[in-house]
Order: sequence, then C-alpha cells, then structure tokens
Amino acid sequence: MRALEGADVKDVLDELSGPVDGTAAASVRDLARRGLLAERARTAPVAERALLTGGAYEIVWRVVFQRLTRQVEMRRGHYVCASSVLRLEPDCLDRFQDDVEAVLAHLLQHARMPIQSLEAWIATRLTPATVDAHRRRRGERGALQRPRLPEWLKEALGRDPWLSVLAVEVLVWVGVPVTAGLGIWPLDAWSERRATVTDSHRGADTEVARDVDVVLAAMRRNAAWYAKFVERPLGRKQAPVLPAPRRGVESEPSYLALTERHEVDEARLTALAAEAVVAIEARVRAGVDPRTAVTEVVRTVFGGGTGAEAMDRTPATGPEADERGRALVAEPATIERIVSAMLDILPGADQRP
Repeated sequence: MRALEGADVKDVLDELSGPVDGTAAASVRDLARRGLLAERARTAPVAERALLTGGAYEIVWRVVFQRLTRQVEMRRGHYVCASSVLRLEPDCLDRFQDDVEAVLAHLLQHARMPIQSLEAWIATRLTPATVDAHRRRRGERGALQRPRLPEWLKEALGRDPWLSVLAVEVLVWVGVPVTAGLGIWPLDAWSERRATVTDSHRGADTEVARDVDVVLAAMRRNAAWYAKFVERPLGRKQAPVLPAPRRGVESEPSYLALTERHEVDEARLTALAAEAVVAIEARVRAGVDPRTAVTEVVRTVFGGGTGAEAMDRTPATGPEADERGRALVAEPATIERIVSAMLDILPGADQRP
C-alpha cells in the first residue's frame, strides 16, 4: 500500500473537514431545499441532468464513505481502507462506487419533498438504497435476491444446521461477481464459519470442500432450480486474472498448448523436407547436376535458419533437432546418403551425367 503524498493528505483533510460545494452541488442543494430535485432530475435535458448528477455525486460520495464504507471496512479489519477513499483496495473501491451509484440514483429519484439538511437525509437512506441496489444486481446476474432455502432443500440436507448455513452461503456467493482468487468457493472464510457453527476446528478447508459437495449434490436433486439459481449466476462471475510471473522465476506458458513441443519441431522439419524435395527436383529439371542440387539445397534448408523458428522460446530451450540437423548436413557421409535417396526418388535423375 503506497504512503500518502502531499496532495493525498490535502484530500484526506478535505474528507474530514466537510464538503466545499461547487456550482453544481450548490444547485442540487437549492433544488432539494425547494423539494424540486427529483422532478428536475427527471425532466431536465441531458446536459442539465449530467450537471445535476455531478453535483449530487460531490455530496453523496462523502456521506457514503463516512457513514457506510468506513464502518464496513472497519468491521472487515481493513483499517487502511477505512482511513480514506484514496487508500481503498481495488475490491473495496468497487463496492464503494457501487454504493455511491445506488445512493445517487435513490437521491435523484426520491428527493421530492423539501430537504433542509441533504447529508442527514442521505444518511437515513443509505441502507434501503444500497440493499435494494444489491438485490437488483443479484437479480440481473440470475441469483436469488434474498437467498433462502426451500423446504425440499432443507429436507435433502437433513435439516443439518451447518449444511443449511453453508447452503445459504453458496446461494449468496454465486450472486457475487468476483471469484475466490483462482478457486470457485471461498473455502477459507467458510472454514471459519464452520468452526463457529459446529464448534469444531478439525479438517478446515478439506472438510468444508466435502461439505460443499454434499450441499451441491442436494441442490442438484432439483435440476431446473439448480440450473437457474446456481449454475447460471455462477457462470457469470468474472474470470480470475493470473498474476504475472516474477522476474527470474520459471513459470508455465500463459497459453494453452494444444500440442507437445517435440511434435511442433517434427512437423516443421517435415515441412522443410518437403520444400527441399520440391527445390531439388526443380533444379534437376533445370539441368543442375543432381549431386550438386542435393548438396546445395539440403545445406541451405537444414544448415541455415534465421532464428525466427525459436522466437517463442525462452533462452537455452531452442529446438535441439535444428542443432542435430546442422551437424549432420555438415558431414559428407550424410550428404552422400541423402543424394542416394534423392536419386531413387527423382524420376530420371540417376540417368543424368
């Protein structure tokens, strides 16, 4: 986490000392005092609505951070995130912006009565505005807006207290857009929850993973319900991003290799051999001595190379077949064997002088 710089310190002090309204924010306050804000936001031309939205944002983000985000981050143990908007971690910043967007929309839609203290009014609307927006986003992803267990699922789980809690956690989690790192389920967090519910610390993630399998098996008994409320929202989660390899640390290729490296090398050498045969045949037909044609073409094709064929390799992992090929075509005995084979292949070549 980076340290606060001079400009950051000024902004943090501004957060603590209260808002300094710009022209747009002052206009929003005036409309709110007269009970006209929602109606004006609804009927205003696009340009004016953009100004009103920007002015309202100046007011709303401070209230959301000071009265909601800061408390949430403190409960999570994110004390640095709770110190300033400027120090929010990426995931925490995303949640903050979602909450600001929800409260902003709520303000512009519901501020129909005269409001003397806009910050105080917004503070009373934080919970309904953010909860409604959260449920709406879950619904858009196909998840249950209010995750609850149907009776048939409670029966399938034997009404086990921990499995019932875990089933609700699964239904909540599938509606969250992020993933648990590179895994599907947040097993670490659920392990702590399991210890609280069962008063047992044995097994940790392994036991929780087995419990998740039990819960999912019970849910799959109702295939249509499972496909709609588990598989569909789960499939809409953001794909995790693999971390970049550290410098100097050997890692696997970042792409999916569909063929082995030796197969690629062999295919390239086979293609070169086919081109060599075509080139030799063309030279022989043009009147070049077969032995001379074979020697020149083979040494050019297999003894040279531009290095382009190894550009996708890390240093010291180039194709060994190329090295062996260059060594072989440098030997007269190898050239003689190739010449003899080509004379058998090319029609009429063995009859030329």
